[in-house]
Amino acid sequence: MNRGGGLTDRIRRAIKDPVLPGNVLRATNTSLKKRDETVAERPDWEDLRERAAKVKDHVLANLDRYLAEFVENARLRGAHVHFAKDAAAARRIITELARRKGATRILKAKSMATEEVELNQAFTARGFTPLETDLGEFIVQLRDEPPSHITAPALHCSAEQIRDLFAREGVTDGRAPTDRRELATWLSLSARAHLRDRLLEADLGITGANFLVAETGTVALIENEGNIRLTVTSTPVTVSLVGIDKLLPKLTDLATMLPLLTRSATGQRMTSYFQLISGALDEHHIVLLDNGRIDALRDPENREILRCIRCGACMNVCPVYRTVGGHAYGWTYPGPIGSLLSPLWRGRGEDHQLPFLSSLCGACTDICPVKIPIHEHLLRMRREAVSAGRRGIPERLAFRIFRYVMQRPGLYRRAARITKRLLPAAARAGLLRRWTDTRAAPQPAPRSFKEMWREDGPRFSKDP
Repeated sequence: MNRGGGLTDRIRRAIKDPVLPGNVLRATNTSLKKRDETVAERPDWEDLRERAAKVKDHVLANLDRYLAEFVENARLRGAHVHFAKDAAAARRIITELARRKGATRILKAKSMATEEVELNQAFTARGFTPLETDLGEFIVQLRDEPPSHITAPALHCSAEQIRDLFAREGVTDGRAPTDRRELATWLSLSARAHLRDRLLEADLGITGANFLVAETGTVALIENEGNIRLTVTSTPVTVSLVGIDKLLPKLTDLATMLPLLTRSATGQRMTSYFQLISGALDEHHIVLLDNGRIDALRDPENREILRCIRCGACMNVCPVYRTVGGHAYGWTYPGPIGSLLSPLWRGRGEDHQLPFLSSLCGACTDICPVKIPIHEHLLRMRREAVSAGRRGIPERLAFRIFRYVMQRPGLYRRAARITKRLLPAAARAGLLRRWTDTRAAPQPAPRSFKEMWREDGPRFSKDP
């Protein structure tokens, strides 16, 4: 599946895909189960969440100070620090650096920031060929599509689809195992063998970062595959593209953030690899990315959205994401948090429709490790979209009629009786097909509450 077409088209393709919903549901269920098990081990979980929210709020309220502190300390340790106002500036800085260094073999570690600024496309347009080294990112690169999840880029793919892809692209040879667990291991080992020589021969490495520590000028990275460690140690030049919202004040704050991130993202107590980069590389360039973050920071109503630590837990628990996957959302950040970030940071026409892709069940708020009230912001952005006239005229007209009817009891009762007769007939005639293609046809109750009350009267059971 790709992200082409409009929002409605992408949603319909996702729903009709014969394997995608099952793949997404299976993967998110696995993540949630692991997450619940490891969170249960921490009786201080709610205290951690509260502490993390306060740390992030403190940083965001004092971002200018901590940004200056980070830059000073990173430069003292030998890093080169650049500022990118927007995606175009980030692409220009990094591709120009690659050109100056004469880079021909570029490695990319997993990074949502590079996806956000469309760095791969910029490299390709200038004749460079970047190689994704994270297994999930490598899979979606071969499929010529973007990631569909923040922490599990190929979550929407089945092992069988990956098996066929690897065979077609020459990553594997020989007969694949038939057992699913053996197949997953075989595919991982095949990808490692395919990538290893390329990892050791590259001359420029690109990473993101999970956190930046102002106190020490440190870039913190967590991973499970070791590809980031190889990317930063096997290349003479490393570039880290990082959003300015990733800042933390002190190194000790990692003790709060890391347990929250790893348990929420992958259900692990700690990931396999954790590295702190503080000037130990041959040549390290850090590109600090704004791209809408400062504008969001200026708005008190949007500021707490920037607490997000990119764990992806809100996606795993969201009924909408679990049905349509990530590509339906149309940009780098899908799911509930993406429905907030896309309008803030990108702000294109259909981005303002994304807050409506929610059941408003509140599960995203409950699971967020930094206590972002996601569903409240989704509601607010819905109101703003309606006020700004971003919803269609038919929808606005329908809600005005609905309000008019609801304010007039007699008219409401007549409308209810008419609707009760017409709705089943309309469904049978196919007039509700756009609704019933993806949902069950609404079935009016045989009797309304008012009818039951009028005919049967109040019936209260008495305490024994």
